[in-house]
Amino acid sequence: MRLPRIVTLIAFLFGAGAFLAALSGGSPGAPRIVEPLPLDAKLARVLHHASFTGRVGSSIEKRLGRPIDPELARLGNLLFFDRILGLHGDNACAGCHSPSNGFGDTQSMAIGIQSNEVVGPHRTGPRNQRRTPMVLNNAFFPKLMWNGRFRSPSGDPFDNSQGFTFPLPEGTEKFQPADPRVRHLLVAQAHIPPTEQIEVAGFTGTGGPFDDGLGHPVPEPDASGFRNEPIRQKVLELLNASPVYRSAFGALFPEVAQGGLIDFIMLGQAIAEFEFTLTFADAPIDRFARGEAAAMTDSQKRGAMLFFGRAGCVRCHAVSGGSNEMFSDFESHVAGIPQIAPVYGPGTGNFQFLGDGTDEDFGLEDITADPADRYKFRTSPLRNLALQPAFFHNGAFTRLEDALRHHLDPATTARVYDPFAAGLDLDLAVRSCPIDDVLERLDPLLQVPVHLSDEEFSDLLAFLREGLLDPRAEPAQLEKLIPETLPSGLAPLFFERRAP
Repeated sequence: MRLPRIVTLIAFLFGAGAFLAALSGGSPGAPRIVEPLPLDAKLARVLHHASFTGRVGSSIEKRLGRPIDPELARLGNLLFFDRILGLHGDNACAGCHSPSNGFGDTQSMAIGIQSNEVVGPHRTGPRNQRRTPMVLNNAFFPKLMWNGRFRSPSGDPFDNSQGFTFPLPEGTEKFQPADPRVRHLLVAQAHIPPTEQIEVAGFTGTGGPFDDGLGHPVPEPDASGFRNEPIRQKVLELLNASPVYRSAFGALFPEVAQGGLIDFIMLGQAIAEFEFTLTFADAPIDRFARGEAAAMTDSQKRGAMLFFGRAGCVRCHAVSGGSNEMFSDFESHVAGIPQIAPVYGPGTGNFQFLGDGTDEDFGLEDITADPADRYKFRTSPLRNLALQPAFFHNGAFTRLEDALRHHLDPATTARVYDPFAAGLDLDLAVRSCPIDDVLERLDPLLQVPVHLSDEEFSDLLAFLREGLLDPRAEPAQLEKLIPETLPSGLAPLFFERRAP
């Protein structure tokens, strides 16, 4: 007998043997025989219950409410790689967001300004505070940065009905609700990196915390004053002085074509449009969820079952609701990450860490000023994490295996942590940073160790490394986005491309 399609689907999800036996009507008094579900059926049922569809990557234009503009994205691509956005011309967005690493960091802890202008393992210069996160898929992130300081209050980065929340000096008033030109969180967020002294703007003159980047000290801001604006205006001067950029913006923005000036919202729109094209969410787990059972190996499938089940990973690395299938709840937790800080001295660090030994990162507390938020960091989205050279907010682990072991038992691994064994560069490995206070605040979800057999550990690792990787994001593909020349006329940074 040919079963209707819905009956066939139910049989697949809930066990063909048991379902067909019930359908045929066994003897009322006979013992019920429940056959174990095949692995594929088990995983399909788990993903169904988790509301995981594997279709988020194809939803970008629907969520935007329009097609992606290829010409605007192309302009954004050029701006992303151009050092004209830095006041001293020594860094660009791509200096920390490398196409060889999923548009993420090449380092455990970022090197921004005053680098050797190399992007790759041999990048040198003063360290910043944290590891640069990947840009891939960040169109779907409702919170950006390790402390979530840029966020959409609605919980949806595509929704500006409540505006977008920024830390001071911008604050919550910078981007008003329903601003017709700032419809996405990424358009707003693009206003910030060029103003960050340790990332792009650089230090000039006094170099104080309220230096405008031009050598002019600016008073500490009140509720209506933004110390970042003088830096932005200088960046815009540089852009508007470039005939090539004026022509490029003029082709897309009529007001520029009519003689008006390029403004920062236009800049943000272009960079955000480029980032919209960096949606890479078609991994084996997505193809499996769409019905392609052979997309995953059995090891990856078993690892996924552990991820969504006994290992408990999905409790923080969520996929449902506002998580947008990004494998993060986008909330902040204390995960017991070993603290690291660069050795201070000439050219070794350009950020002052906190704590009695100036060797601590207080995380979310930096934004909320609430001691209860100390050492909390936003849950890292896990898609394409195989492209990362280091893991967690500070890159304390350089091997995914070690990062996974830490997550399974942070209280143990943090106490025996050896930065040299973890593979850190020398300038990050020689300081001994405090850990007891961190572990005292360890999130309850991580306080009970998860014990896995060697085979289970290998399966979970296979799921994280290969099951979440979109092959289109491999370095050989993304490195094609590196421009040969730039509209500013400045020489591109030197990218250490990986061998094919």
